[in-house]
Amino acid sequence: MQPRPPIPGLRPDGGWDIPDRLNMAAQCLAQPRERVAIMDLTGEGRRDVTFGELSAMADALARHLLRRVAPGDRVGVLLSQSPWTAAAHLAIWKIGAISVPLFKLFKHDALQSRVGDAGAKLVLTDEEGAALLGDLATPLILPEALEGDEPPPDEPLPFADTGPEDPAVLIYTSGTTGRPKGALHGHRVLTGHLPGVAISHDHLGRPGDCLWTPADWAWIGGLFDVLMPGLALGVPVVAARIPKFSPEECVNIIREGTVRNVFFPPTALRMLKAAGTRLPGLRSVASGGEPLGAEMLEWGRGAFGLTINEFYGQTECNMVVSSCAADFPPRPGCIGKPVPGHEVEVIDAEGRPTAGEGDIAIRRGSPSMMLEYWRNPQATAEKFRGDWMLTGDRGIREGDYLRFIGREDDVITSAGYRIGPAEIEDCLLTHPAVATVGVVGKPDPLRTEIVKAYVVLKPGAGAGAEELREYVKKRLASYSYPREIEFVDALPMTVTGKVIRKELKRRAAAETEAERR
Repeated sequence: MQPRPPIPGLRPDGGWDIPDRLNMAAQCLAQPRERVAIMDLTGEGRRDVTFGELSAMADALARHLLRRVAPGDRVGVLLSQSPWTAAAHLAIWKIGAISVPLFKLFKHDALQSRVGDAGAKLVLTDEEGAALLGDLATPLILPEALEGDEPPPDEPLPFADTGPEDPAVLIYTSGTTGRPKGALHGHRVLTGHLPGVAISHDHLGRPGDCLWTPADWAWIGGLFDVLMPGLALGVPVVAARIPKFSPEECVNIIREGTVRNVFFPPTALRMLKAAGTRLPGLRSVASGGEPLGAEMLEWGRGAFGLTINEFYGQTECNMVVSSCAADFPPRPGCIGKPVPGHEVEVIDAEGRPTAGEGDIAIRRGSPSMMLEYWRNPQATAEKFRGDWMLTGDRGIREGDYLRFIGREDDVITSAGYRIGPAEIEDCLLTHPAVATVGVVGKPDPLRTEIVKAYVVLKPGAGAGAEELREYVKKRLASYSYPREIEFVDALPMTVTGKVIRKELKRRAAAETEAERR
């Protein structure tokens, strides 16, 4: 048996390898200049972007930003997968500013809430993104905005003198309760991801490894489970645009990009399974967001010739639990074992580890843990129980393994996206015909759940389901509109006037069960 490779991000004694001064841009660009950083499939054919080229792109943009941005300022990044997306984040971190990833499927209201809350006056984007932004912020269209700049000097721009606790990236949650919250991370966040990313790919970084995900780089799963760890570990990352996931396009990208390691969201795996797709030649497949189950794991062995490694985390603290078929067998129903370096437990109401069902929690000290919710000390305090950060999920420890039971809150998991019902409810309530609304996830065999809205109209008002669907599509993300809308006379309410979503979820589940019969 071969000796286990060292785990990146950790010292030989198992402690975190985090220096006193740390800048993520420097961490990502520390590879030999001639090595391939990104395999770009976004244009005609394939273009290999070396670390030297990526560093020059980031440097040119950083010099431009220095005339407009100060350390600590928030700068939005509204771009799809491309080399310029990577360069944008690296340039922002290089000058000590804070990047704010934004998703191209966001519409006006969704962008407004995030850009406004972050106070981002400048957003790095393209023509399509500028149109989406409107007057919400000043767009800087790449790379056209740099064309009139002076040629850069021979000497590279120094990296800002930042430490691991200095803010670097502000990633917004899905808004499971109220408006989406900004999880503020320090420059240590990338180091915190490295062990989990490496073991979820059966020790990423072997000769020939090449990493890709269909997940957008605006989410923590695309940005810190794939792009930035790939750069930091010197593993080429494929950039490809898929407006809508299809098994055929997936096969093409894996072939053209010589991909060996893939992060597939669970919904992508189900679509591949439904299409009968087989992908031999991959070395590793990782998946996270929800448990896959024994049937999907067994299908993966036949379709890929390997065992899919499940992993677990969230925007506030990611990549803390993982499977690793190279090290230990998977256990169906479990999401793996705590990743080395992270202390993950199931705790009771007093914050003590329990042998029974309890709250999945992560002890303070994980580098991938957020610094705070952006300008929201109350929500930050509520996220913790003593030294433990609460995930909002329930689980059971089975020896070293962690079994996932379910969410404590009302988050909707649909087609790999985590969707907060409150933001959709708030949007629908601005429609002149809507009096009250409750939004929940309805079980769905393909998407895990679909968004369903129960709507009470105002007396004498009229609005159809299609009208309300389009209303949400134009204002929020195109994946978060309610696929089903049911008009009702009243909603179950608490004595304080809050919609009882648990009752609506039971009703939706019963509807799905009746439809299956």
